Amino acid sequence: MTPNSMTPISAIGRARCWTAVVGCAALLGSGAARADRIENGVAVFSALDKVTARTSKFEVPLNSTVQFGALKVTPRVCYSRPPEEQPKTTSFVEVDEIQLDGQEKRIFTGWMFAESPGLNAVEHPVFDVWLTECKGAKGSVAQRSGDAPAAAAGAAPPPEDDPFASRRRVRR
Repeated sequence: MTPNSMTPISAIGRARCWTAVVGCAALLGSGAARADRIENGVAVFSALDKVTARTSKFEVPLNSTVQFGALKVTPRVCYSRPPEEQPKTTSFVEVDEIQLDGQEKRIFTGWMFAESPGLNAVEHPVFDVWLTECKGAKGSVAQRSGDAPAAAAGAAPPPEDDPFASRRRVRR
């Protein structure tokens, strides 16, 4: 087809094209593929005592501390997704070790991911601790008016903002 053989688009044709473009944009914009993040009040962990081969499961309310052996585990935030979405459960956790002289030493501070327990689990010579789930949903963070969650204020950025998240590798 040569440029001369093309017929010009009439005003009605332009209006129909514009309506189709606006309609598609409205459909794409309203149904954006974005999962709501649910803020929870309790983080659930599993832990292994390598000496006794004892595995334990314990629940810790946010900003509270639970002791497992010589470790003190304190979750700061715990996020999950609705059941109809792909699972993604994350928690920002601080773990301290009680040393023989009674002093505490921070051995872990960071995000744990329930779907990848080996990625950021606490690996201690005697104890292992990893996140399994979050409980006690307080509501969707996306439903709020854009305010940051009170528990996460100043703690750390959410895991989606981590520029190195896609670069982490599990070495075997």
